Amino acid sequence: MRQKKWIAALALAATAALQLQTVEAALAATVCNRYCDGRDPSLSPGDRAPVSVGLYGRTFRVHVNDTDAMTWATVEGGQAGDEVWLDRSFDGGRTWGGDSKLGDTTVPAGSTGWRTAMVNVDDWANRGVGVLRACGKAGDRPEIVCTAWARSNWNAWDRRTSAATALMMRFDRTTGLFDTNGWWTGANALTAIIDNSRISGMHSYDYAIATTYDKQVNAAQGQFRNEFLDDTGWWGLAWVAAYDRTGDSRYLNTARADADHMFAYWDTSKCGGGIYWKTDRTVKNAIANSLYIQLNAALSQRIAGDTAYRARAQAGWAWFQSVGMVNSSNLVNDGINLSTCRNNGDVTWTYNQGVLINALVQLNKLTGDTNALTVARRIGDAATSSSYLNPNGILREPNEPDQCSGDGVSFKGAFVRGLGVLNAAVGRPYDAYLKRQADSAYANDRNSFDAYGSHFAGPYVSTNHSCQHSAVDLLNVAP
Repeated sequence: MRQKKWIAALALAATAALQLQTVEAALAATVCNRYCDGRDPSLSPGDRAPVSVGLYGRTFRVHVNDTDAMTWATVEGGQAGDEVWLDRSFDGGRTWGGDSKLGDTTVPAGSTGWRTAMVNVDDWANRGVGVLRACGKAGDRPEIVCTAWARSNWNAWDRRTSAATALMMRFDRTTGLFDTNGWWTGANALTAIIDNSRISGMHSYDYAIATTYDKQVNAAQGQFRNEFLDDTGWWGLAWVAAYDRTGDSRYLNTARADADHMFAYWDTSKCGGGIYWKTDRTVKNAIANSLYIQLNAALSQRIAGDTAYRARAQAGWAWFQSVGMVNSSNLVNDGINLSTCRNNGDVTWTYNQGVLINALVQLNKLTGDTNALTVARRIGDAATSSSYLNPNGILREPNEPDQCSGDGVSFKGAFVRGLGVLNAAVGRPYDAYLKRQADSAYANDRNSFDAYGSHFAGPYVSTNHSCQHSAVDLLNVAP
């Protein structure tokens, strides 16, 4: 009897070895990091199973080896012929192409469960930031089921870094932009990544700085300038952040070129000053002029002996006050009426609050202007207490869409970024507010790998780089 059991055990071991060889041969796109795809799961030093799904009594699971940043899939409660495999995506689960059906294997005779070999989550050699899911089917039925996407905690050890990693899943390495076409929103996403690197100490995604610069510096009018002066301002601030992070003077030079481009559209003939929103010279609004103040104040702080950028920042703020874009409720409206040269009473978008706050903090740092900081506090207090902007205490953009689409889903990121700068400058009075927003978004507005949607209050519906960078901006500044 013992000999028969021993022979049966040898046969099962031989079957298992054959199955593993089949699994390794089935790997469609081998990735090698610390180890190559195809490693035996028995060698994993840990086993975390974050997601699973059921089908006809079977359970399909993703198992994560966080130490080596690898995963494998299992099927349990099945029968011979049941199939299980992994899909791997390097764009947040939008596509998986040649990384489909990795480790595809079937449950052998005499077993009720089986597993794939381990595969890598990320492709570090090619800067692919990955997620995986387990998929499978019953051997006697056609339906296929897949788990939610999951990843290891490599570059994702807390809320901040997990969100930054999910944002980098949307970075297009061929264009240096996010989601392939995000221009000014891409500047905000890059800024969020740079801020995250500075705050978290995680340098894994610093490559995005040079990649974006090298691939896009000659786009549009060159040096990240185009016909929209606010777009140019966003990019100028991104390159100031890049300069601070790297010390590379080309980034500071580009930021100067951007500020000079904006200054070319400063016009005193209509309403006594201010820059236009666009080179067609038809609109003067809050966002372009707030960015103008912030960028010039930031540059002056970094250029020894500067007087020109300092003067521009001061003139920008003096003009902003003169036309009354900060209303009687201490909120910033969208712009001015060029016929009356006064506040147009348009929507108080969140980013208009946050960018002016940031600009005034920078102006105070540069000049010691206490009034600038006083006004920033008034705007911060008004914006955080406004029931219009914070229904039920959670920040919500006016007309906020359910789906992550359009420019507006980027606005909240600029708001919380500016509020965070003010918070740090004045003794952290907004800690409780920022923590409440972050806790709500984390609990209600994310998926299984920390991609965030448009509503900090939830529910999670969809994501894109604009929604995601807004969440990263929030988590960067929340305590």
